[in-house]
Amino acid sequence: MRTRLFRSALLLAAGLAACAAPAAAIDEVVVELPLLENTLTVNLSELSDPAALLQGNSDLAELDRASNGELGRKLLRLFNQPVPVSFRQLAESSVGSPLLEQTLLLVSSFGTVEGESPDLSGAALKAALEKASAASPDGQPTLLQLMQAIPGERVRLNLSQAQIVLARMLRQRRQADQLMASATPAPAAPAAPAAATVQLNRVQLAVPHRSEPLELVVLTPGTGGNGRLVVISHGLWDSPASFEGWGRQLARRGYTVVMPRHPGSDNRQQHEVLSGQAPPPSPSELGLRARDISAINDAVAKDSLAGVSGVDASRVVVIGHSWGATTALQLAGLRPEDSSLQARCNNVDDPDRNLSWTLQCSWVSAVDQAAIDDPRVIAVAAVSPPVSLLFPKGSSNGMSGRVLLVSGTHDWVVPPDPEAVDPFRQAAAMGNQLVLVQGGDHFNLRPGAAADGGVLAPLLLQWTDTAFQAGAAVKPASGAPPLLAPGAWGSSSKPMADVTPRIRAQ
Repeated sequence: MRTRLFRSALLLAAGLAACAAPAAAIDEVVVELPLLENTLTVNLSELSDPAALLQGNSDLAELDRASNGELGRKLLRLFNQPVPVSFRQLAESSVGSPLLEQTLLLVSSFGTVEGESPDLSGAALKAALEKASAASPDGQPTLLQLMQAIPGERVRLNLSQAQIVLARMLRQRRQADQLMASATPAPAAPAAPAAATVQLNRVQLAVPHRSEPLELVVLTPGTGGNGRLVVISHGLWDSPASFEGWGRQLARRGYTVVMPRHPGSDNRQQHEVLSGQAPPPSPSELGLRARDISAINDAVAKDSLAGVSGVDASRVVVIGHSWGATTALQLAGLRPEDSSLQARCNNVDDPDRNLSWTLQCSWVSAVDQAAIDDPRVIAVAAVSPPVSLLFPKGSSNGMSGRVLLVSGTHDWVVPPDPEAVDPFRQAAAMGNQLVLVQGGDHFNLRPGAAADGGVLAPLLLQWTDTAFQAGAAVKPASGAPPLLAPGAWGSSSKPMADVTPRIRAQ
């Protein structure tokens, strides 16, 4: 129930207007039903009690009478539930947050508040909550009181816009589907041999760019370490636990694996945001995350990371998922720019707009501090990275590390066409590769603690092994041969293919 109320409040708050003079409160909601070529009106004053709705004159009142009051009773239970305290705290602590602004902008495309102009700062949402709280005897407003506190004449919800967004989402995977349909999937990897022992340690590392030490999960081979370092970076509101399967497989192969918890955007920070104890992630995290990984490389190089010794930090492979994949690309030498962010972020009708833009557009104020490349990073595996707005076309020319880009054909959060296929097609041919995963979405490619490392483990092992074995030839260069050769690095559950040759041939 709390989740539904939170979403309902966001939807009705989107498009709020800030105004110096007092404004009339909204009393009517109009829902456009495009398939029926009709609209449904709801008078908020009718939702105060069952009798008021039964005696009302709105479309909803007529439906309530037709259901003998059953519809009204259910709606009244919904609209008279208190707004969760966590939502109030979130709104108060998030005013002016770029992440909140982009969320409200996206939601506002589904409807408008008539009689006022849009305000995407979140300040009007806070003002409406304060007004609704004052109207409540116990200071705990209901959803109905919040809706009645919104300034304007009426809320109009356009359900046809939902169809437009859905059609756009389907278009944003069309190229990936076509590429997979014409590609030959890689053979499935053979069953892994008996598992070698792995040691897991949790350590802390003091870093100069954060006030608190980094928490790290360090995985080392029980015996036979190869002295090579791999760092795995998690995504927004995630944690190292989601990637332990990859880390264990790499450690069993002899690698020392370090997985940092990025404190400004991990799952603990998510809990604090949703409980109103903290604002959304700061744009500065775009650069801070990359500094986290460079600090790990520094510590390993100095033999000052607890539990790690005899490991070469002059040549490092970084693996990342989602925002962690964007971080990996920064370290490999992709330099962020804000030109596309400035030009495209506020256009809700942009055909390439997708859910990842909400995050990308929140970075705009910190892009000039986020060029944090690390020449020790020789190669990266970037799984589902949001990139289309952050990195300019052709920016791969200046990269110092080789890239394996991985995208799922069913990823709705970071869709494959605008965030993987198109950027890869526009990039210079520097020996980088793109692997698509049929049926992969934004979350099922993560391994969690799976003993076999999940569907991507064989691919990531092959890529990491080859990157280290390539020596000086690992460096990206025009016409460089691919590192990932055809082989048994695929999956029987989710077919995957290197589609690089087909993209380059187009």
